[in-house]
Amino acid sequence: MSTFPHLFSPLDMGPVRLPNRIVSTGHDTCMTDGGLVSDRMVAYHKARATGGVGLIVLQVASVHETAQYTAGVLRAHDDACIPGLAKLADAVQAKGTKVFGQLLHPGREIHGSDDGTRQVCWSASAVPNERFHAMPRALEKPMIDEIVAGFAAAAGRMAQAGLDGVEVVACYQYLAAQFLSEATNQRTDEYGGSFDNRMRFLREVLVAIRAAVGPDKAVGLRLSADDMDNIGLNAEEALACATSLDADGLVDFISLALGSSASRGGAYHVAAPMHEPEGYSAPYATRFTKALGVPVIITGRIVQPQTAEKIIASGQADACGMTRALICDADLPAKAREARTEDIRACIGCNQACIGHFFLGAPISCIQNPLSGREVFHAPAVRADVAKSVMVVGGGPAGMKAAVEAAMRGHKVQLLEATGQLGGQARLAQLLPGRAEFGGLITNLQHELSRAKVQITLNAHVTPYTVGKAAPDAVIIATGATPRPAPLEGEPEIQVVTAEAVLEGGLRVGKDVVIADWRCDWIGIGLAERFAAEGSRVRLVVNGAQPGDEIMSYMRDHAAGRLFSAGVEVIPYARLFGAEGAEVYFEHVTALQPIILEGVDTLVTVAGSLPCRDLAEALAAQGRHVIDIGDCRAPRTAEEAVLEGFNAAQVL
Repeated sequence: MSTFPHLFSPLDMGPVRLPNRIVSTGHDTCMTDGGLVSDRMVAYHKARATGGVGLIVLQVASVHETAQYTAGVLRAHDDACIPGLAKLADAVQAKGTKVFGQLLHPGREIHGSDDGTRQVCWSASAVPNERFHAMPRALEKPMIDEIVAGFAAAAGRMAQAGLDGVEVVACYQYLAAQFLSEATNQRTDEYGGSFDNRMRFLREVLVAIRAAVGPDKAVGLRLSADDMDNIGLNAEEALACATSLDADGLVDFISLALGSSASRGGAYHVAAPMHEPEGYSAPYATRFTKALGVPVIITGRIVQPQTAEKIIASGQADACGMTRALICDADLPAKAREARTEDIRACIGCNQACIGHFFLGAPISCIQNPLSGREVFHAPAVRADVAKSVMVVGGGPAGMKAAVEAAMRGHKVQLLEATGQLGGQARLAQLLPGRAEFGGLITNLQHELSRAKVQITLNAHVTPYTVGKAAPDAVIIATGATPRPAPLEGEPEIQVVTAEAVLEGGLRVGKDVVIADWRCDWIGIGLAERFAAEGSRVRLVVNGAQPGDEIMSYMRDHAAGRLFSAGVEVIPYARLFGAEGAEVYFEHVTALQPIILEGVDTLVTVAGSLPCRDLAEALAAQGRHVIDIGDCRAPRTAEEAVLEGFNAAQVL
């Protein structure tokens, strides 16, 4: 009997039968080529089909020339899209996976253009967007008709390309939802006012699509079960919409998400991070599943097959979107089917290289799995022609990944770590409030090291003599970094400590704490939350425009809300200068005027890191070729560390 009998049972969505109930839901890959399917996109989705996913829903595709919400959006509003979509469909379907297209008009939710200028955006009514500060123009009837026809034509192109179905996007406060919600639809014509009138646009779209694709293709709807922001489509409106369309026979499935693009609070739930528990979205689906006669997909922090199986078995949903989990490990379905759950590389919900890359306009990937999104450039580890002895010095994420990949290529690998634990800076990152799951990076890499049979030596003091005596064929240096002392003039009479000392040493702080946060990432935010929870007055002074300047916007915005609720005082645009007695001095970075904070008990500095390069430089001085990776090369993040570890092994 299967370990996951519900997860791996087939599921009918209208005329289309899925082989299992694991879904890669629609997500922008930033892999288009001039708005068309690229070889990189094909390779990315093919890898997930090869890994056994039941359904892939492609990223949103524009249905009209006014629907290009980013400069790189996938095009479906002209025939040029057909060859690329056909190539992608062939690659995915050859593995037994079904593939649906996703059709979008964003309405007022537009945040990009080809030349950097602001586009004219359209909506049901002239109700402004809070997040992008866009004032839309109300659609007139001829333009509504044109957009409805655009949906139908785009769906027809997808059917012609051989896709198995299409999904209409009415989630996240995009155009269809803007018509549905009373908050954004203030029309007085046949498209506004009553619920039936507000449904009219979406019904016209679905009717036109049905006629365009024929009876052999599935047609479904992507809907936010709750916008989670108090200003958009509410849960009751969403349920009424779904039940009405089901009763009319217009949809073969409903795919549910949480959140809204229209507000910072709602946007957080579009790709909720590790601060939310696994499977937290599932209860929002239950009412839909009970009320509808068509299958319901739910997505949102579903990371493990055990969670997905429980959701389906309990009747909360019929299928589970596991998108970020599949970005992290494309082979998750195959491993689950084969009862190899311990081999699954679990997503930690960091959002750094997946949706974080999207907001940088870069192809998505995963900090744990550099191969993800780069499939067209790299194959899974291939054994080297000649096996070498490889010494990896440093057991942080960079060294661990290098050791794993080198061993998988057939090399004999020894990993030497100076301390008694593997993990490097990731060990400290997991100690911050709400960030415990970041430790999964270490857990996953440790399992991969064990599986690859890497020889590990802890508490190892490595010198040039040590390396010379071992005489390895290749040396990879991943010795990390140490905290940078903060510049501090004066003679403070207060406790002055680094963030690392607080996290690693468990130091207690005073009742009035100032955090001098040069990094503007998770560390200052997390320490502020921790000290506030312990009862201290906290002033978070950041060397940027806001706390978390360097982290992905969804999580930065949510953190701002938590800091506000915790009573943390935030002081932006400040650089640390000095301290005297119980006063700490900063300088405003643009006004160049002093900021003086009085009555301080503890100053915590978050000043960045300095690379530990002594060993690398000593070996280089001896003429030995070394590969330096991670923070010892230049302090950055875990993403760069793991990527450089992966790349280092590829050249051995």
